[in-house]
Amino acid sequence: MQILIVEDEELAVKKLQKTLLSVSTSATIAGVTDSIKSTVEWLQENPQPDLILMDIELADGQSFEIFNLTEVKSPVIFTTSYDEYALKAFKVNSVDYLLKPIQKEELQAALTKFQKIKGNSNADINIEVLVKELQQKLQPKEYRKRFLVKHGQKLVSVEIDEIAYFYSDGRLNFFKTQDNKKFVVDYTMDELEDMLEPEKYFRISRSFYVSVNSIDKIDDYFGNRLILQLKPAVDKEALVSREKVTDFKKWMGK
Repeated sequence: MQILIVEDEELAVKKLQKTLLSVSTSATIAGVTDSIKSTVEWLQENPQPDLILMDIELADGQSFEIFNLTEVKSPVIFTTSYDEYALKAFKVNSVDYLLKPIQKEELQAALTKFQKIKGNSNADINIEVLVKELQQKLQPKEYRKRFLVKHGQKLVSVEIDEIAYFYSDGRLNFFKTQDNKKFVVDYTMDELEDMLEPEKYFRISRSFYVSVNSIDKIDDYFGNRLILQLKPAVDKEALVSREKVTDFKKWMGK
C-alpha cells in the first residue's frame, strides 16, 4: 500500500511514519510533501498513491487548495488539530479524519476502514464533495452584521448590535432596536435563523428571536413555558415554547 504523507511539521512526519509502519506491514511511504505547492508537484509527477494522509493546515494555506490545482484520485485521510466534535458528522463518510496527536488505535481503525472501502466495488468515493463538506465545517460561519431596511421613503442600514429582538405578527416580520424603533425585515423567521449568531440571538418560538440584552425579566408560564418581559416593550407575548425551555436556560447561562 503506497501512502503519500502531506505534513509540514518534521516531528509529526517522523511520528506518523513510525506509527503507520507499526500498524500496517503492507504500508510503504511513497513520498512526503510539506506544502500545497510541493504536493501538487508530487501528484503531477508521480503515480497516484493508494492513500494520502493529509494535514489540513499547511504552511502555505489549507490543503483543500490542492484539490483545486490538480486532480486527486486517491482516497484521503485528513489529519487535523480541530475539535473532534466539529467534525463528528464527517467521520461517517468514506474519507476519514484523524485528530492530532494521532493515536495508534485511531490510525489502525482508519486504515481498516480504508481497506473495507477499497474492497467494496460499490463504494463511490467522491473526493470533491467530501472536501467541500469538510471545508464548510472548518471555516467559521459568517453572520449578518447589519440589515438594510425601509424607513419612510429611504433605506437605512441598522447594525446587528443595535437590534433587541425579531418577531412576527403572522403576516410580516419585524425587528425593534434598543432605542425602540420598529422596522419591517424582508426575511422569513427560518431564513433569519441562518443569519443570526447563536451566541447573540435565541429563537424562543416560531415567531421570536431575542438577544440576551433585550431580556428584562423571566417568569414561569403555564404549560411548562416561560414568559419574557422584553426591553423595549413589545405588543405581544414573548413566550419560550416548552421544547425550547431547556436550551434557552443553557443559552442564558453562558
